[in-house]
Amino acid sequence: MVVQDQDSPLRGDILEAVLSHAPLTDLVPASRVSKSWRRAVTSSPSLLYSLEPWLLLHSTTSTQTTTHAYDSRSRVWIETNLRPPTERVPTTALRSSHPNLLYALSPSGLSFSFDPLHLAWHHADGPAVWRADPVVALVGRRVVVVGGGCDFEDDPLAVEFYDIDSHAWNACQSMPAGLKDSAASTWLSAAVYKSHRLFVTEKNSGVTHTFDPETNVWRGPYDLRPDSSVFSVAITCFEDRLILVGLLGEAENVEGVRLWRVNCKSFECELMGDMPLVLVEKLRSESYCVASVGVCLAGNILYIYDPVMVEEIFTCEFDGNGGGCRWGSVRSHRSSMERVVFTGSEVGIREVHKALAAERRRFTAEASRVE
Repeated sequence: MVVQDQDSPLRGDILEAVLSHAPLTDLVPASRVSKSWRRAVTSSPSLLYSLEPWLLLHSTTSTQTTTHAYDSRSRVWIETNLRPPTERVPTTALRSSHPNLLYALSPSGLSFSFDPLHLAWHHADGPAVWRADPVVALVGRRVVVVGGGCDFEDDPLAVEFYDIDSHAWNACQSMPAGLKDSAASTWLSAAVYKSHRLFVTEKNSGVTHTFDPETNVWRGPYDLRPDSSVFSVAITCFEDRLILVGLLGEAENVEGVRLWRVNCKSFECELMGDMPLVLVEKLRSESYCVASVGVCLAGNILYIYDPVMVEEIFTCEFDGNGGGCRWGSVRSHRSSMERVVFTGSEVGIREVHKALAAERRRFTAEASRVE
């Protein structure tokens, strides 16, 4: 049934104010209610151009991948039928990396996606060197594959990148020799700075190196362990700073989670804040041993989680001045039988509309407990 404009008592600024509180997934159907509703959505910069941080949780089993999105504005989980093309992307091989890269790498091929909702996928032949557990990152228009090689046949420190524009693989300078015993994603945390430089940090020691694929140069080492009580670190990039997340204490007894802002030129660390103790206790109670944490950035919200037990996800929302942050947590949509990977991006009504228009995509909001 089509609702005429005269049937809607809400118009103008009042209607726009009402719609501004609706989840993004409701704005597309709302724009079809009537002409005035459509004008309120499509002519309002605050609705049409606003972007909201979304965390995408991709759960995989041996047979399928399911994706749930967490909308930070409406504070709900959204069930979707977004999934990679199973004929080209084996579910068991699905991985993720900063800033919003979802990929599957095998000896025969590389498949990857980096748009906000992973609607478009790219496919290429596999790299020259096969790796079991490499670091993979999108640096500008290059997918860089670092380390993870096999000692028996290949250089474990080998580096290659796939150029998205030329569709060609290129060999690069190998990783520094000091990383030989930790040249795998299990032992390294990675982040991309301003789309042109890759940071890799040893989780246990904080030793950090940088790689510029444009000049093919590795630099470092740099010490990113600002506190002697830190036993494990993870990194991500926010605006013009590297963000360092450190676990304090020991794996069997995590005493705290601390954040530092790192100057990417001087590598000086400036304390940002600590996770509230009530959330630290929740992190500690999820598992008897928290050896490391995973991080995923979506907009101005940093998500922190235990990669082994992903039932609880901790949030740190940075304020507009890049100073302090607001903490919280949300329960995930992961069962004990599933493996999960995360991506994060900023999503607007245009991305949602594009997804709904393609191949019968759907979004269904669900209840969520946020603290």
